[in-house]
Amino acid sequence: MVSGEVAAAGAGPAPLRLPNRRQGLLAGAGLLAASVAAASVFAAFRQPKRFNTAKGQKQVVTLEDGSVVTLNTATRLEISFSRDRRLVRLEDGEALFDVAKDETRPFIVRAADTDVRAVGTSFTVSRLAGSPIEVLVREGVVEVKRPRIATNAPMRVAANTRAVIAEASATPLIVAKVEPDQISRELAWQQGRLVFAGESLSAAVAQFARYSDTQIVVTDADLAGRGVAGVFDASDPVGFAQAVALSLNAHAEIGRDQVRISR
Repeated sequence: MVSGEVAAAGAGPAPLRLPNRRQGLLAGAGLLAASVAAASVFAAFRQPKRFNTAKGQKQVVTLEDGSVVTLNTATRLEISFSRDRRLVRLEDGEALFDVAKDETRPFIVRAADTDVRAVGTSFTVSRLAGSPIEVLVREGVVEVKRPRIATNAPMRVAANTRAVIAEASATPLIVAKVEPDQISRELAWQQGRLVFAGESLSAAVAQFARYSDTQIVVTDADLAGRGVAGVFDASDPVGFAQAVALSLNAHAEIGRDQVRISR
């Protein structure tokens, strides 16, 4: 018994077992696959995503951070997320942004030479042909800046406020208060409606032109300046023309892809 114990105590350490070549290759392949998978996930996270709507359409997009983007008619935009920012490039049209709060990654909407920066808020940005860029803040605060103009300091725009920015102008931003009920009217397009409260007929006609290829023609200049009021289906310019003609004691003549309003 003693000799057995002495022999065990005096035995040398167990030899070190090294992995064979096949095991090493398999382990390396596993690490490489994991690295590639992680890189693929990160690349997919960073890959820009494009969204667009045709005339008369709208689309609601929920982003991976929980933010919601609602595209209005004839809108094109690109969204790209990185570790330090969330960037939307608005190429054309109008969109409503309900931004999930993330203080480590500001949410930036870029329209031409204007950046609208937010952390968590609700606002719209519009970029329409022939019109200045507009930012309408429904909730929270955004920061509006034109980076290409070195002397133009960022301007904070609070809720119930509109900022108007002319692309070709170096003048400061024009900011004006907007009543909450007016904001609700202007955002009625989310439900497919257009709401007017005294706007001129010509202005209302211009709004309908954004949503339909059916042209509304007002033949009388005085009639074009008359105010209109009501809630209308954005996709029904003919119904709008008929209702307005009736209220203004005018006549609506319906043709192919066109409706004429005249005395």
